[in-house]
Amino acid sequence: MYVIMVYDVNVDRVAKVLRIGRRYLTWVQNSVMEGPLTRAQYKRLVAEVRKVIDEEEDSVLFYTLRSERDVRRENIGVVKGAPSPFA
Repeated sequence: MYVIMVYDVNVDRVAKVLRIGRRYLTWVQNSVMEGPLTRAQYKRLVAEVRKVIDEEEDSVLFYTLRSERDVRRENIGVVKGAPSPFA
């Protein structure tokens, strides 16, 4: 499956959510990550995020699609999260 994760969390937890997300997905823009995952990886990702966030204050959205072929993205402006030759 292809997963898009969008998060809006308290500044105290944003670095933790980012670290968790980067273990599974590719960062593409501020507070947005995406990539292919197995069902097991997706379940682990969700479980890890749940442990870190405050569900009374934070918001994390997961969009799941059958495959990357189902995603159509148009970028206007600066491409964030693009591979860098200096990374």
